[in-house]
Amino acid sequence: MQADQKNPFEEAVDIEVQPSASVPGENDATAAVEESVEMAPGEGGLEEALAAAEQDLAKHRDAMLRMQAEMENLRKRLARDAERTRKFALERIMKDLLQVRDSMERGLEMADESATVESLREGQELTLKMLAKVLQEHDLEAIEPLGQPFDPEWHEAMTVLPSDEVEENTVLEVLQKGYRLHDRLIRPAMVVVSRRP
Repeated sequence: MQADQKNPFEEAVDIEVQPSASVPGENDATAAVEESVEMAPGEGGLEEALAAAEQDLAKHRDAMLRMQAEMENLRKRLARDAERTRKFALERIMKDLLQVRDSMERGLEMADESATVESLREGQELTLKMLAKVLQEHDLEAIEPLGQPFDPEWHEAMTVLPSDEVEENTVLEVLQKGYRLHDRLIRPAMVVVSRRP
């Protein structure tokens, strides 16, 4: 009876081994390698493939070096432009201020001839108006906080005085005007601030 029974392991050995399922793309890669070997048999084919790879590498290296050179040139150009902008940023306002200077010089020349106090005062007022116009055109705005609440962002308190007439922390007097340029503080207004008596 034992002779009739077959060992299950022996059956497994008798089974014919089938080739395993291929991994997707594996046959393509294998075919490409076989094709390259067939196309270039022996060492001559490998040398040609190596030469082609070296040419490809040289082409990519050249492109990379060109890109690096372009980036360096761009960096230098931007640095030059920034330096030029910094140097000539004030050119427009300087041209406008030269007009004010010319006006002051003409006023001084006329003062030597036959100037009266009234004419000198009038000349100074005109020059001051011209200067105020130039500064306004360049967005410089005066801070005149008289009678307004004290604001430490825009004002600098020089002294505090007791007062019954206004609320506490109100600007009683402006000792020196403040200025801001495009909402950026250039100089705070120097003020006298009220407090409770």
